[in-house]
Amino acid sequence: MTDEHRLTTHSPADTHAVGARIGASLCGRACIALDGPLGAGKTQLTKGIAKGCGVGPDVTVNSPTFVIVNEYAGRVRIFHIDAYRLSGCEELDAIGFDEMLESDSVVIVEWSDRVASIIPDDHLAIRMEHAGDTIRDIRIRATGERSRRILGALSGLS
Repeated sequence: MTDEHRLTTHSPADTHAVGARIGASLCGRACIALDGPLGAGKTQLTKGIAKGCGVGPDVTVNSPTFVIVNEYAGRVRIFHIDAYRLSGCEELDAIGFDEMLESDSVVIVEWSDRVASIIPDDHLAIRMEHAGDTIRDIRIRATGERSRRILGALSGLS
């Protein structure tokens, strides 16, 4: 089994659908490191992950840019972190990152490259890039055994 999967989405709805497929494969105790430039679709993908994790349609999933962490309840609890405004790993640690990781939850870290040294060794690394107005290139990489199982559940994703 390969440790990486690449795909292209052609609309925000496609990106959302990819996220929903990822979310449906999650069962807790997972970390997703999400990177890409502004407007690449990180939050759109997270909205899909939330849907796949059973977060209801009545819940607004948005970027936690100013609040740093949003929490969503569903089949699996999600902690959605935006590391863009954090001063570094110490600040992420101070908001209880370790406790979030140790819970039976999914932890999604946008702008994870800013706090890379605190991201667990075994995580699903997702890099999104602009490839056109609505087209996104997405690279999903497993970095350990748990994330390989998640990636394996995504076989056939295109």
